[in-house]
Amino acid sequence: MMKKVKPNLSMLQIINMSMGFLGIQMAFGLQNGNASRILANFGADVHELSWFWLVAPITGLIVQPIIGHMGDNTWSPLGRRKPYFLIGAVLCAIGLVMLPNAASATQMMAANVLLIAVIFLAMMDASINVAMEPFRALVGDMLPKHQATIGFSVQTILIGIGAVIGSDLPGWLTKMGISNEAPKGFVADNVIYAFYIGAAVLILSILYTIITTKEYSPEEFASFEGGKEIVEEKSKLSDIFKDFANVPSQMKKLGIVQFFSWFALFTMWVFTTSALATHHFGLSPDDTHSAEFNKAGDLTGSLFGSYNFYAIFFAFALTPIAKLIGKKQTHALALTCGGLGLIAMYFIKDIHDLWISMVGLGFAWASILAMPYAMLIDSIPQKKMGVYMGIFNFFIVIPQIINGVFGGPIVSGIFGKMAIDYIVVGGICMLLGAVLTMIFIKPEHDTPKEIEEEIQQVHF
Repeated sequence: MMKKVKPNLSMLQIINMSMGFLGIQMAFGLQNGNASRILANFGADVHELSWFWLVAPITGLIVQPIIGHMGDNTWSPLGRRKPYFLIGAVLCAIGLVMLPNAASATQMMAANVLLIAVIFLAMMDASINVAMEPFRALVGDMLPKHQATIGFSVQTILIGIGAVIGSDLPGWLTKMGISNEAPKGFVADNVIYAFYIGAAVLILSILYTIITTKEYSPEEFASFEGGKEIVEEKSKLSDIFKDFANVPSQMKKLGIVQFFSWFALFTMWVFTTSALATHHFGLSPDDTHSAEFNKAGDLTGSLFGSYNFYAIFFAFALTPIAKLIGKKQTHALALTCGGLGLIAMYFIKDIHDLWISMVGLGFAWASILAMPYAMLIDSIPQKKMGVYMGIFNFFIVIPQIINGVFGGPIVSGIFGKMAIDYIVVGGICMLLGAVLTMIFIKPEHDTPKEIEEEIQQVHF
């Protein structure tokens, strides 16, 4: 059988297949901007926060490769990846509703509130991972390789929109008159209602992708492989270990860069609320309930929304910049701007000027979400797209696990609970990621002609 070429998809088709990412990232934005605040409301000390945040990377480490492997070998009436979108979305929506209500659930079950909150947080994290991994693999499934970058760029834009809404929603609700204060041991109404809205948007956006996107059948995939079936033999979960042992060299190199990039991001997500409360609002590290602390929480959400907002525009700029200086140089430049942005948070005293830091972080975030995948996609076998996307997630979650174990004790024992100092450490790590990008990453096909062809494909 003659090998067929995957047809180009229109911009609308690419948007449709990635629309669910808007809901996923809205949920992720709500979690990133409010999880530390919620846990602090429930009585967690600053040095404990990173331990609770370990739930996210640990579940990602376990779930994403398994879901990727299962997706590679799933052929259902609903599709190859779509069953996992739906299951993940439903479970995540339940977690969104229950997490901020953990105190009420605790009263009914006579259990420890932090334990219940962590269970709901774990449920959210596992479900987000179940829903998120197939979207990355879907780009490889549905798009010809020359459209891969535009696929990830569209995902980055939708991620940015969802994260902006999720991060800013509690603050918007406060301006609408919904209280951002709560009795000790409970969560403010603006956060609770924001999580309800996030759950609804998540379900609707996932359903939109499921309804508007038709995945290729096994026969169609076989035709793209020149008649060679995608599933050649019965697969086993143990095959994941064989796949991990055979990861492409480009993935290993990118993994080194990812380690420092995501170590920095995890530091920012976990400790920004505490850093703002102590460094910019002048509060005691032990103050986790006052109106001023909750203002710091609202500001954290607003700032996280800002860097995601800037990332939307940087997503448009990535490929023109790559045309001028190359992919790895573009990624190194973005990480440099992000690292300087984190470090600048220490020196910027006026909270109204913190947007400056968010511009640099927006550039870094846009690149982290797109450029490593654009540099990686050509080296991944089609029939292993899901599992390798899941394995690539190892290089994202392992630095978060390490940071989660040691970050809290470092902040408490070395920096006297002044989290802003650890934010600076995160900035230095991102700068190291930029340096290592230039040292280790050697793009395999960034010739001027190929870059020009790719720019033409991804220019919006």
